Amino acid sequence: MTATGTAERLDLGVVLQTDPPAWRVVDLARRAELHGFSHVWTFDSHLLWQEPYVIHSQILSATHRVTVGPMVTNPATRDVTVTASTFATLNDMFGNRTVCGIGRGDSAVRVTNGKPVTLAELRTAVTTIRGLAGGQAVEHHGSTLHLPWAPDSRTPVWVAAYGPRALALAGEVGDGFILQLADPDIVAWSIDAVRRAAERVGRDPAEVTICVAAPAYVTGDSASGTGTGAVGKGSVRGGGPTLAHAYDQCRWFGGMVGNHVAEIVARYGAGDTTGTDGDGGPSIPRALTDFVAGRVDYDYNEHGRAGNTHTAFVSDEILDRFCLIGPPARHVERLLELKALGVDQFALYLQHDANDETLQAYGELVRPAVQEAGRVRE
Repeated sequence: MTATGTAERLDLGVVLQTDPPAWRVVDLARRAELHGFSHVWTFDSHLLWQEPYVIHSQILSATHRVTVGPMVTNPATRDVTVTASTFATLNDMFGNRTVCGIGRGDSAVRVTNGKPVTLAELRTAVTTIRGLAGGQAVEHHGSTLHLPWAPDSRTPVWVAAYGPRALALAGEVGDGFILQLADPDIVAWSIDAVRRAAERVGRDPAEVTICVAAPAYVTGDSASGTGTGAVGKGSVRGGGPTLAHAYDQCRWFGGMVGNHVAEIVARYGAGDTTGTDGDGGPSIPRALTDFVAGRVDYDYNEHGRAGNTHTAFVSDEILDRFCLIGPPARHVERLLELKALGVDQFALYLQHDANDETLQAYGELVRPAVQEAGRVRE
């Protein structure tokens, strides 16, 4: 990050579901590396999809340089010492190419009728996993623990957050911060909250890597889908998919985000327009809360899937704000805007019908254009 808060470069990551067959997940990861992506992430919900860490080992074996991790795991369904040992084992086998994205627990917890952990428990999990997977001794349940066979292992821990207290935790103890939506206004508000928290505890805010994650779907050059771009199942003759089809393929994401936002509204209220929360920090912006007004019940069995039937409240306008949808030039424009806000990595979700086409479009069109724009501006 530069002195002005702009990221020096923008890495690209890809977020995959571990749907069977597992070889397809590994193949997409391999393709992502060939297209210049730096990170491969997967969901971690052990009942809805296949076990991610088994697949991570295969991804690491099939690739050479990408960093691999969950987006995101949680300390409710996975014991933190087992999680740390898993990362340390992968690091020993493949070099230090792992990252741990972690949150309080969402689908993995809720499908078992469980509850997300508290922020205090999440804080402990962050320091315990990082310490054990980093060759250090840690205090855990009254005992001093370490992994004597992993002195050189290193796994950074990135905290997923939306609400003010979780954002503060990310800034205070996280090696990175994950925000799962790409609305520039909300991104700016969230980054400011994380950086404020880092400064309050004496950290350099630049130490916290900023990752924004959202679906990306490349269409043709117009609303009708004509021109160059990715070609998916909703394509029109002679061009890429229509915007309408792309919106429908990504509408599930608004439902997923809505679950988190609904919790924030219930806890903190719908926010105000004053810009502060009364303690000198940023308030919850209405851009983050207003869209859940029409939200109804959510079925986690459809979590993260195109065609989710519980997302009717998610408008095309919201999708334009939260996701990257449209022709390549629109993706480049939004990525440069995110980079200027201080985003270090954009991780794109591929839960739609144009996986290969999106990776190709990003590798051949979007990524080179972002790199070239960065060089020109420098």
